[in-house]
This record gives sequence, C-alpha cells and structure tokens, in this order.
Amino acid sequence: MADNLSNTAENLLMDWLNGVGTPTRPTTPLKVALLTAIGDDATAGTEVAGGAYTRQSLAVAAAAGGATTNSADLLWTGMPACTIVGWEIWDNASTPVRLWYGPLDASQTLPAGSEFKITAGGFGLSIS
Repeated sequence: MADNLSNTAENLLMDWLNGVGTPTRPTTPLKVALLTAIGDDATAGTEVAGGAYTRQSLAVAAAAGGATTNSADLLWTGMPACTIVGWEIWDNASTPVRLWYGPLDASQTLPAGSEFKITAGGFGLSIS
C-alpha cells in the first residue's frame, strides 16, 4: 500500500536517503496491529483490545520494485468481537514507534473467540 507512512517514518526515510544526521533504524521485529478505527499520518488509530489479541511479528520478503509482502502468515487467535477496518505497523522499541498504517481491502466483522489470518504474500507495502 503506497503513501501510508507515518510522519515519523517519512522523516526517518528522508534523513537516511539525504545523509542527514544519523537516523535510527526501527527496532525489530516489526509488529502489526489491527484497528477498529484508522488514524492518519500524525495520529494512531484505535487498536483492537480484548480477548487474546496481541500485535503479531511481521516478516517481509526482500523489496523489489519499491514493494514487499509478508513472507509468513499473520495469525491472530482468540479475537474479541470487533470489526477490523485497518492496520498499523509499529517497531518493537520499549516505547514503540508507529511506522505505517492503512485500511483493509474490506472490513472484517469477527465474533468473539475467532481468528483473523493474513496469508503469506497477502499483506503488501510499497513506496511510490
């Protein structure tokens, strides 16, 4: 998904590409959060809460053509009853930093106790 970098990630990328300062690489593994309301460049969305929900680690393939996809399934189990409308990617620092955000292709309404899965290759990120 193009043009969904947070302001923080855009600044880190610009500084790195332009050789300005010493931008810090995000702490890995990156984590995917699911949202019930989407935020914007400057403000985080509303993250799913309850049940056994936790952010999931993101593994990606090497980028090609300015894009990449998840190289392993993303699986959330024991979800609370909710409607998922979007996602965010956070680093794994002690004070996490939000890097990416975006909507799902279609919102998903889940009953309590269900699972939500994004298969390998089904979650794409791009810079264009």
